[in-house]
Amino acid sequence: MEQLANIRLFLLDMDGTVFLGDKLLPGAVEFIELLNANNIEYLFLTNNSSKHRGQYAAKLARLGLPVSEDKIFTSGEATAVYLHKAKPGAKIYLVGTPALEDEFRSHGFTLVDESETPDYAVLGFDTTLTYRKLWRLCDLARAGVPYIATHPDFNCPIEGGFMPDIGAMMALVEASTGRRPDVIVGKPHHPIIEAVVERTGTPVEQICMVGDRLYTDIALGEAGITTVLVLSGETQPRDIPGALHQPDLVRQHLAELGMTFRQVVSNVNV
Repeated sequence: MEQLANIRLFLLDMDGTVFLGDKLLPGAVEFIELLNANNIEYLFLTNNSSKHRGQYAAKLARLGLPVSEDKIFTSGEATAVYLHKAKPGAKIYLVGTPALEDEFRSHGFTLVDESETPDYAVLGFDTTLTYRKLWRLCDLARAGVPYIATHPDFNCPIEGGFMPDIGAMMALVEASTGRRPDVIVGKPHHPIIEAVVERTGTPVEQICMVGDRLYTDIALGEAGITTVLVLSGETQPRDIPGALHQPDLVRQHLAELGMTFRQVVSNVNV
């Protein structure tokens, strides 16, 4: 429990941690209320770069957890923050949804078409993907243009199965050009934590990631943050002993984590 005493920012995975499908998981509302009551910051962190944070805020509100849009942090926004620090106002060839295009424009980037050579080629989770977009991305990769991906997931879980995610598109580009992305921003890669620090100003030693996946959420512990595994989603207890990435704490769900953190807060305030 002592690992949580210094935490000033919780990063909360969503699917499998805060909700499952269209149902909030136990303790989600109460955990956010506890953080608010103790002036502890939090961000809902997702690798899905196909949606704008407003869409996630709307879903949380619909499920009974109203939060402001600025509490949502997607891998798409993290990529924009990361690139803004590297080269503000850069020209970007973006393979992404209209929501991701809006995100990049809001950070001051110029999105270029096929007639211009960009400073960066960025691959997002593009549910509006066309063959022409992929073809242009491959041309830019072959030409040596810096190539960035928003996250690494091969599949996106949906009700009843999966849909192909950005990792499958990365594999196609690699098969065609021999190039992998120069930088992958989203979980479990460290640039997403760098982007969180850039946005919030919170040092890594005061950040805690809470999630249900060992290979993405808990793997972020290598960036120097504290990690809590909840067993309300993908990971089962049998998966933990042999896992490459070990959590600092394991709890059944946010309700149990809330009880733990309430004890921590009480001890600090004594």
